[in-house]
Amino acid sequence: MPAPHHSAPPSPAARKAADALWDAQRTGVPCPPVRDLLPDGDIATAYAVQRINVERTLAKGHRLVGRKIGLTSSAVQRQLGVDQPDFGALTAQMAVPDGGTVPKGRLLQPKIEAEVALVLGEGLPHAHCTVADVLRAVDFALPALEIVDSRITDWDISLVDTVADNASSGMFVLGGTPVPLTSVDLRSVRMSLTRDGEEVATGTGADCLGGPLNAAVWLASTLASMGDPLRAGDVVLTGALGPMAAALPGSRFEAAITGVGSVRVGFAPLLPERKEEEQ
Repeated sequence: MPAPHHSAPPSPAARKAADALWDAQRTGVPCPPVRDLLPDGDIATAYAVQRINVERTLAKGHRLVGRKIGLTSSAVQRQLGVDQPDFGALTAQMAVPDGGTVPKGRLLQPKIEAEVALVLGEGLPHAHCTVADVLRAVDFALPALEIVDSRITDWDISLVDTVADNASSGMFVLGGTPVPLTSVDLRSVRMSLTRDGEEVATGTGADCLGGPLNAAVWLASTLASMGDPLRAGDVVLTGALGPMAAALPGSRFEAAITGVGSVRVGFAPLLPERKEEEQ
């Protein structure tokens, strides 16, 4: 379990790792893995690194709007060589409108995945959260695309690296039609993700920790135990329903999730460099 939210000041190693990730985001140049700067396999310190940069982001005027759960799909876990979920913070500035376009240069090395988002009508303060607690707290579900990104060169990440790097968060897209949980069985939903009309990933609700509600229970319990519980109004991205796909410049994605809806996003093309005029 990660360290409590109100813990001792971050170590010099945590601050050094946070600085490396912050500079990578600021400059657009990925950094080497930060795992070598931190105690081997120390997830608590990795979350301390994450908190440093989340606090920096909030200090710049960004607004926390929820959390994402990462590494809930066994397919994604195999891709990244890890064996447990993690979480990161979502801010309002990370949101892209449904059907919108991600500007060129906003992200370093983006990938995309489809998932179910839950929007809370009530907070979840209990460290031992149940599915019933989540069902009562959720106002509605939405289809979502998470645009994951890594500040670490070539996605060379371990669990420690991705936790420190805000769970490899980039941006996110929410569909616009709310769906009450009484009208859909999230465990049985089927997802299809297309890139420029070609299917690039499929999955089901059960591929997300056995169901998106299970993922939400894990997140709510973990955050409450850290003293930083989910709040009313929070968006929860419950985790990928299938493998990630590379987000290529100029490409457009659409995710369709049965019973939940569809959601779309595009990526700005690379503009050709202007040729110098001949003298």
